[in-house]
Amino acid sequence: MSYWPHLTAVLVGVGLTIQVGMNATVREFIGSPLLAAVVNFVVGLAALALVAAASGARWAPGSTAAVPAWAWFGGLLGAAYVAASTVLGPRLGAAALLAFTLAGQMLAALLVDHYGVIGFPQSSVTPARLLGAALLVAGVLLIMRR
Repeated sequence: MSYWPHLTAVLVGVGLTIQVGMNATVREFIGSPLLAAVVNFVVGLAALALVAAASGARWAPGSTAAVPAWAWFGGLLGAAYVAASTVLGPRLGAAALLAFTLAGQMLAALLVDHYGVIGFPQSSVTPARLLGAALLVAGVLLIMRR
């Protein structure tokens, strides 16, 4: 079994935590969480455009017309995450912010897996999966204790 997807996911999680601190620093200096989020996306867009160009990625003819309308709004959720974490990170702290974020992701994951929607394969909610989510919520509560 290859572990690179698991390791990559862990590294992305590390990056998200670091990103919150970086965005909060930008916010502190420019004075606006929304403009800090804009900076985040401009820098990210430039980096992705360079990587896409270097990799030779090309649009398939007619591919954009085939994308379901609802799928185009995924970027709004990314923007909401970046803007909210820029504001909430300094208030909650890294561990609490990411614990709450992870709890929300787990609850949503259980739902989208159970119904097999928005591109995810169907995987029913089981008592073991519910217990795992409950333990995650318990972990959030423990992290919030000071």
